[in-house]
Amino acid sequence: MRYVDRVLQDWRIRQCCRHLPDAKRVIDVGAFQGELFRALGDQLEEGFGVEPLSDEVQSRGRWSIHPGYFPEVAPEVGEWDAITMLAVLEHIPCDRQSSLVAACHWLLRTGGRVVITVPGPAVDRILDVLKKLRLIDGMSLEEHFGFQPEETLQIFAEPRFALVHRSKFQLGLNHLFVFEKLA
Repeated sequence: MRYVDRVLQDWRIRQCCRHLPDAKRVIDVGAFQGELFRALGDQLEEGFGVEPLSDEVQSRGRWSIHPGYFPEVAPEVGEWDAITMLAVLEHIPCDRQSSLVAACHWLLRTGGRVVITVPGPAVDRILDVLKKLRLIDGMSLEEHFGFQPEETLQIFAEPRFALVHRSKFQLGLNHLFVFEKLA
């Protein structure tokens, strides 16, 4: 991961953490090397990461990262405080989105949060240029499937989830969505 990749990742993590003030048990989908868990620090009691680019389980005290794809790889029990997907949802094919939402609903406690960041449409073109200039590695850009940020609202819709926050960041190029699980 190059410097610009890290800057963008850190920015997403900061946006996410603002919406997890009381989260003690967190599932991070697309956990990479556990950067979100490190950012949560002592607040985190238990973290379960899922990372398709990982080859083996990595355990680091209160958190672990498991190779594979969510929800096929997920904790066995629910009552989690939050599930995060930072720059992940745009990589999920349409035919897998309903199982993803069902797993989020099953794993979260009532009032638990799903925190999602997704890039806007112009980001793919910008990242393509930055990748050609070798300023970023541009992790899995070929998997964006033409995803539009507005689709997030239909994917995580009532009656399972309620939107509690929506904003843009990174000069308006990225979108942040925070949903809470309804009963």
